[in-house]
Amino acid sequence: MEDFIIDVTLIEEWQTIRDIPALDLLFEKAKRHITGGGDVGLVRSRPDGSVARFDTISTAADLAAYRDGVYKYL
Repeated sequence: MEDFIIDVTLIEEWQTIRDIPALDLLFEKAKRHITGGGDVGLVRSRPDGSVARFDTISTAADLAAYRDGVYKYL
């Protein structure tokens, strides 16, 4: 199963504009993917267009902790 990829650049943008529905949808999809046995990869887009993966989330508890950290700054 392929990993579900989350680009944290988008998360930061959605935090800035307070797009809570977009964040809710993203985290719901990630939760379903983990529940189905997959992993969630965290990546960051660079200005040159490349993408750098920096973390992998493989449990619902880890995803919930990451989600709480994201929502903390809203």
